[in-house]
Amino acid sequence: MILILGLCGTVIASTAIGSAEISPFLSAKVLLNQIPLAGKLFSETPGPVKSIILQVRLPRVITGALVGASLGVAGTTIQGIFRNPMAEPYTVGVSAGASLGAVSSIALGLSFFGMYTIPFMSFLFGLGAILLVYNVAKVKGRLPIGVLLLAGIAVSLFLSSIVRMLMYTAGEELHGMVFWVMGGLWARNWTHVFMILPFISVGSGVIYYYSRGLNAMLLGEEQAQQLGHNVEKMKKILLILSALITSAAVSVSGIIGFVGLIIPHIMRILIGSDHRILIPASALGGGIFLVWADAVSRAMLAPIDLPVGIITAMAGGPFFIYLLRREKYSF
Repeated sequence: MILILGLCGTVIASTAIGSAEISPFLSAKVLLNQIPLAGKLFSETPGPVKSIILQVRLPRVITGALVGASLGVAGTTIQGIFRNPMAEPYTVGVSAGASLGAVSSIALGLSFFGMYTIPFMSFLFGLGAILLVYNVAKVKGRLPIGVLLLAGIAVSLFLSSIVRMLMYTAGEELHGMVFWVMGGLWARNWTHVFMILPFISVGSGVIYYYSRGLNAMLLGEEQAQQLGHNVEKMKKILLILSALITSAAVSVSGIIGFVGLIIPHIMRILIGSDHRILIPASALGGGIFLVWADAVSRAMLAPIDLPVGIITAMAGGPFFIYLLRREKYSF
């Protein structure tokens, strides 16, 4: 409940931040006016202010919340599968694949879906990367965790090298490539929200269905198998679903690091390792963290809009160092 209220407060505060000064109270009034019953309690808001909040800022905030939630859920899931606190969505090659898709479409000047060509290519290549990792790591129908982790790292390095080569040889397209790779939520609109919402909501819902299985996985694969869980099937499904929601997120935001790494750790410290609670908590925590990071990216050097990936790295790096030095923390 605290996290839900925190997310609501974060949305209100974030929609008030921008080049045009709007108070949090006015922002809250505009948002509450969209609720049928609550809207009767407030007077109508001036048109320009309403348009700025509902058509410019709110879609960006909702997109950020969805991206943060998906990275939080994917990070929790992958750390549960690997039983490794250093694992995250990007460990399995999704980000490198998504980067290659976006950078390739920019380099080749592809525009068959208009402004949505880059998100589409990013999503497609992200899923392709996880399928490549899956087939490389598969040994006689099984997915050994160690082999899977190494395959993910190898594929990530290989695809990242292609991305760097394309960026090195790029001309005037380099600017767009750099800004996409650094991660950001510029010019996100309601189409982007509705484009990723089905993938993230359905994927996260199915992952939550396997929360008991993830709890059993914490005891080890053999113990989970003895408790009646089909471990190999569960690993495959959860890995693909994690890649699905991560690809959906990366397709509209670019590469935003540390969210899927630190949010699961923070939630474990606060509420424990029960995935029935940890998964929704990580979704809410990831959404809150990324929305605030985006708000800081807009306000820090206003009117310059910093890539939000810079802010998450600035916040995530020191925290993770603290986490490593924290004696009482255990996975």
